[in-house]
Amino acid sequence: MTAHRTATAAAVAVATPLLLMTWAVGPAQAHGAPTDPVSRVVACSPEGGSRIQSAACKAAIAANGAPFTAWDNLRVAGVNGRDRQVIPDGQLCSGGLSAYKGLDLARADWPSTRLTPGAPFTLAYSSTIPHTGIFKLFLTKPGYDPAKPLKWSDLPEKPFATATDPALVNGAYRVKGTLPSDRTGRQMLFTIWQNTSTADTYYSCSDVVFPAGGGGTGAAAPANTAAARQTSSPSSSTPSPSKTAQGTQSEGTQEATTSPSPARKTTPPPPQVTAPDNLAPAADSSSGGGSSLPLVAGAGGAAAFLLTAGVAITLRRRR
Repeated sequence: MTAHRTATAAAVAVATPLLLMTWAVGPAQAHGAPTDPVSRVVACSPEGGSRIQSAACKAAIAANGAPFTAWDNLRVAGVNGRDRQVIPDGQLCSGGLSAYKGLDLARADWPSTRLTPGAPFTLAYSSTIPHTGIFKLFLTKPGYDPAKPLKWSDLPEKPFATATDPALVNGAYRVKGTLPSDRTGRQMLFTIWQNTSTADTYYSCSDVVFPAGGGGTGAAAPANTAAARQTSSPSSSTPSPSKTAQGTQSEGTQEATTSPSPARKTTPPPPQVTAPDNLAPAADSSSGGGSSLPLVAGAGGAAAFLLTAGVAITLRRRR
């Protein structure tokens, strides 16, 4: 009997730490969110720098009851292109997920990014694992009211830009297109990423601002104007303490006002600070949008299984 007890204790002692290690290092699934123009979930996450201190982010976190630590995990499984049937009106920014409900707050002071109507545009979408899928970019219709919950009827039927299976370069996908030329004021850039290698679809909202009377021609900015796309959040000039911004994109410029008098000088706009592309993964739960333990895989999973079986056999022999 003593020998059996000794053997059992030894097996448990060996198996326990290995089992814990196997569960802890489970593989991360595909995750991601737009970082330029910055999405609400990134801006209000610990990766968003001082944007998290904005009034809108504070209100979103309060409504959520928790910070948006899993900024890259806003995904819904099994949608299969039925976005307008599955995701309810007023819950587009959260994807209908209660864990992100604070992102649906209707207010006009969310951290935002300035764009130019009709200009070339590139979306940077940070991701932690390469996956195949289709990106669809929508811009709210003229007359959109940010003080009202975002509805599907606020978005055109067709996206203004799409991309299928773009390459993941330096931690980000990039989707290019041309912005509509008839937008002014505050608008919403709504991004859908439908995975084809998983069952997940990702949703995100990026608040953007177009200058009043700033376009309609789609022409590039004149050579004597300052090209600047800058985040108009109170925190846009303060980078994240743990991350370094990787520069701004040349597309989507904003025209600076030139002085009628040669003697006057236009003060250059402050540099844009955007969230870095290669953000560290925040979520590693299994596919499907719910919170669950990571899957056991590979040699670690096999070792855990054998060790567990050994413990069970030892205990059975003891009986």
